[in-house]
Amino acid sequence: MGKRQQRRGRRTDEIRNRRLVRALPGLVITVALVFDFFTPPAFTAVPLFAAAPLIAAPFFSLAGTIRVGAASMVAIAALRLYHGSLFQVVPSIELLTVFTVSVLAVFINGVVRRSNEQLASARVIAETAMRAVLPTPSDRIGGLYVAARYEAAQADEFVGGDLFSVTDTPYGVRLVVGDVRGKGLDAVEAVAVIIGAFREAAEQERSLEAVAQRLERALARESSRSGGLDAVEGFITAVLAEIPPGAARVRIVNRGHPEPLLLHSDGALEVLRPTLPALPLGMDLGVWPDRSDEWELPAGATLLLYTDGLSEARDAAGVFYDPAERLRGRIFPGPEELLSALTDDVRLYTGGVTTDDMALLAVARPTEGQSERRTTVKIVGL
Repeated sequence: MGKRQQRRGRRTDEIRNRRLVRALPGLVITVALVFDFFTPPAFTAVPLFAAAPLIAAPFFSLAGTIRVGAASMVAIAALRLYHGSLFQVVPSIELLTVFTVSVLAVFINGVVRRSNEQLASARVIAETAMRAVLPTPSDRIGGLYVAARYEAAQADEFVGGDLFSVTDTPYGVRLVVGDVRGKGLDAVEAVAVIIGAFREAAEQERSLEAVAQRLERALARESSRSGGLDAVEGFITAVLAEIPPGAARVRIVNRGHPEPLLLHSDGALEVLRPTLPALPLGMDLGVWPDRSDEWELPAGATLLLYTDGLSEARDAAGVFYDPAERLRGRIFPGPEELLSALTDDVRLYTGGVTTDDMALLAVARPTEGQSERRTTVKIVGL
């Protein structure tokens, strides 16, 4: 009931705000009429009449903006006609002033509409490219249950560079979750580079550390080829994981990424912090050997990897979302149910407005005798 009431409250606020914006130009014209009618001729409400179409320009349609401008001019003409001064010089100048401002408002309306169309088009292109680039993992890979989500931010114009990939290799199931600094088509291009390099390296390299180094070299080649990535703006945080075949453990290489979480079947939770912090990929500030850490992955446990769109989501007071705290003590039937509950909880926590894209990848080790499951893996946009 609490969630339903909060959603209803948000919808009510949105409707109220829309109604206020729609009513504001008419309210300004009404105030101007009252002011001009009940004050001496030396006082004029022309600035308010001129402000009405300017207020309408960013929010109304072209026809709506023209109607507001026309209403302002009709209101002035009616007032001056009532006072018997319509055909004098000053009222004519007032009408000309409001007409000029109305024409300017129509121009502003056109600029805003074209800008919105361009932003929407760019976002659609980037989101479509992201859908094409991001692989959709199967619901079961190498004996593990898998679920993945990509959710675009609701308070931004462009998709970001969050990524995930899962592949079954001779060395076990290997995973990567990363976050490219930047947004739009440039970020999508970097995602394509990382995922392509990961797919190849995961099949060929014997160690997870070697896979990380292959990704580093792929980014260096892309940077030298196009100049699109640099040490300050083009870095990529990433976490790579490996679950060897038939082994109840997971190896992880963390390159400056939020720490994965390990959820046990009894509700216990571990934060998988690296022994030695490492720089993100693509920083090009020196060469250090990668080092993997290893944890037990017992039957019934779920490994959760995510991007900072989750951990940096904020509530109304600006407090960051803490996935470890929110998930500790909770038990989920499978990875898909975990991600569904998590995304719902984030929407509730933030009031439905997220400022960064969010990629989630959950991998569960089944228990003995657990039946086959079917899950729906979604790439979710706006």
